[in-house]
Amino acid sequence: MRIYAIGDIHLSFRRPVDPGHWGNVEVYKPMDVFGEKWRGHHRKIYENWIKTIKGEDLVLIPGDISWAMKLCEARYDLDFLGLLPGTIVSVAGNHDYWWQSLSRVRAALPCNMRVIQNDHFPAGPVAICGSRGWLCPGAEGFSGHDLKIYRRELIRMENSLKGIGPGIKYVIAMIHYMPTNDRHEKNEFIEIFQKYGVRTVVYSHLHGSAARMRLPDSAWGIDFHLVSADFLDFTPALIMESS
Repeated sequence: MRIYAIGDIHLSFRRPVDPGHWGNVEVYKPMDVFGEKWRGHHRKIYENWIKTIKGEDLVLIPGDISWAMKLCEARYDLDFLGLLPGTIVSVAGNHDYWWQSLSRVRAALPCNMRVIQNDHFPAGPVAICGSRGWLCPGAEGFSGHDLKIYRRELIRMENSLKGIGPGIKYVIAMIHYMPTNDRHEKNEFIEIFQKYGVRTVVYSHLHGSAARMRLPDSAWGIDFHLVSADFLDFTPALIMESS
């Protein structure tokens, strides 16, 4: 089994997608307003995914899956993911407004997709844990409101990690936001990762020139992977191989 990751895929389909007829695809939020690189990004994701991912592989999506505001509006985006090989595991991003009732979300998922919220996904000797995260203390404009959300996300991350049972040899944490402020100061997320032996963290949220603020590849004994779709040229990145 190989584990890949790609985040911030930002889908917004108006109708079912037929990969044989890309010219018929309709979206309600074209992403090329954020740069020419995003033009037809859904097709790039599909074609690169098909070339890269096998049926036994795992693909982590750390949030910002769909621009939908309601679950019913996300159905074509979720159906699109159901066309792809591999097992998809995701956490919510800051734009996933459609992700509200966890039970309803899980009932609407395609058969190849799982989501994490206060729990984890076991994949043989590997545990996939995670939460959305939030802005971290010390970030510009960080407010009391941000602190409340940050604290809640710390609890969700720890709930996810502390549920890991015996037999797990490797822990991967998914988080939508970079788990530090822009100065990469150690905080409670990092302390939680260290407490539970997290070896690898995948995150997204940073786009374009903001990717320069990403964490180093390794710090505090943890490997960090920025996997925003545009940063990866819309190709899932290999995170690890597990026997």
